[in-house]
Amino acid sequence: MTAATTHPPAGLDLGYARVSTTKQSLERQLDALATAGIPDERIFTDKKTGTTVDRDGLTALLAYARPGDTIIVHTLDRLGRNLREVLNLVHDLAEKGVGVRSLADPLPINTADDGMGRIAFLLLALFAEMERTFTAERAANARAVAEAKGRRVGRPVAHATDKIEYARLLKASGAIVTKTGIPKTSLHRYLADVEPATAPAK
Repeated sequence: MTAATTHPPAGLDLGYARVSTTKQSLERQLDALATAGIPDERIFTDKKTGTTVDRDGLTALLAYARPGDTIIVHTLDRLGRNLREVLNLVHDLAEKGVGVRSLADPLPINTADDGMGRIAFLLLALFAEMERTFTAERAANARAVAEAKGRRVGRPVAHATDKIEYARLLKASGAIVTKTGIPKTSLHRYLADVEPATAPAK
């Protein structure tokens, strides 16, 4: 959607919606923004991965927003690629007099409010950071347990280990794919995984 190029008097509610791939739908977010009373011409959108730096919709929104406006999103994670980026953006907007309000976070946020609105934002940021830490710790623990039990961690091997070992022995010949029946693309990965490093010749 394209927002108006000229800005009416300040104090507007502006909408922003983002999905991480072009195959995903913006419909749920757009419906929520429309229900919040934001007209189509004041809704900015992006259909790009969160890791993509160039987000034209967000850039246009930030250029359009004026002191006294409030940017409304379905959830705060729509604003950035990670928690730190969201926090920095909200902080920068607050310094410019632009508020941020979320509609569907566990603790609905409105940074333009005094008191509880700001406390809710800080608590949500804290909980999000804690969950990221716990998720990383759980993943690390699962890897450690699997390795301790001798289980392979990572992508499952689709070919028998004896074939992979045979491939190692045949690596120097040109018939490796024909003799093993393992596709060349898989061979590169398997050989890199299992072949021990050799000491340089003296």
